Formats: sequence, C-alpha cells, structure tokens
Amino acid sequence: MRSTLLRFIPAACIASAALLTAVHAQQGASAADQTFVKEAAIGGMAEVELGRLASEKASSERVKAFGQRMVKDHGAANDELKSLADMKHIAVPTDVDAKHKATHDRLAHLSGAAFDRAYVSDMLMDHKKDVAMFKKHSTSANDSDLRAWVTKTLPTLEDHLKMVQELDHEIAGTARAGKVKT
Repeated sequence: MRSTLLRFIPAACIASAALLTAVHAQQGASAADQTFVKEAAIGGMAEVELGRLASEKASSERVKAFGQRMVKDHGAANDELKSLADMKHIAVPTDVDAKHKATHDRLAHLSGAAFDRAYVSDMLMDHKKDVAMFKKHSTSANDSDLRAWVTKTLPTLEDHLKMVQELDHEIAGTARAGKVKT
C-alpha cells in the first residue's frame, strides 16, 4: 500500500503542476490582446500629444475644443489601459512610434487654417481606424477585463468620430466658401 501511495503522489504533483500551468496560461494575455494593448496605448498617447498641439495651434475654436477633448478623454483612457496592462503584466510603450512622431512633427510646422485642415483630416482617418479596431476587439479579446475596457471605451471613440466628421464637414464648407469669395 505504501509503495502504491508513493507512486501516486509524484504523479498527482505533476498533474497538479500541469493544471496550474494551464490555468495560468489561460489567464495571461494572448498575443492578439498584447498587440491590441500596445497599439491602443500608442494611439492614445498620440491623440493626447496631437490634442495638446491642436489646443495651441488651431485657428478654429471648435478645433481647439476638440483637441482639448482628445487630451481629456484619451488621457483618462490611457490611464485606465495602463492600470489594466500592469494588472495583466502586459508591457505598455512609454512613447509614440515613429509614424506618430512624424505626424506630430508635420502638424507642428503648420498653422492657422492649414493646421486645422491637416489635424482634422488626421483625426478623421485615425478615429475611423480606431473605431474599427475597437469594434473588432470588443468581440475578439480573449481577456474578459480587456474586453470590458474596450466595450466601455468604444462609445467615446464613436463620439469622437462623429465630432471630427462634423468638423471635417465644417472645414470643407469653409474652404469652399473661401474659394468662392476670391
């Protein structure tokens, strides 16, 4: 009896260790979730930086206000995402990527109506991409906490998209009106 028990204990330990490893692996973020978190973090940081730039450089008060809204909303979302990523042991970049730096540098050299047009155009493209990415991840995220954050954040991004579409329409109308007058 004792020898049977001694043979059973190591096998039970191995099985328990395998089960714990499997459970831990399921709790870890998938590669797709990690990639999403990285892209969302970089995009959010870029929105804040560009929003600050718009607050300073835009000629339109509505564009300035939109920039301020980007700083507020994306700043809050970035903080939430960082906390979630820390909890899930997902590394989050601390700076934007080269593409977003180039956009910032390009916009920083513009002013007045040219800045407004370029900023709004970039925000329109960016928010279309972001909304699509968040919609997809709201159903495909493996991590339930991440899926909940995405689902909570998506309506704000959709609101941003609607706002920037209205700004784009307004700026395009202003540009056409200016061409007609000259």
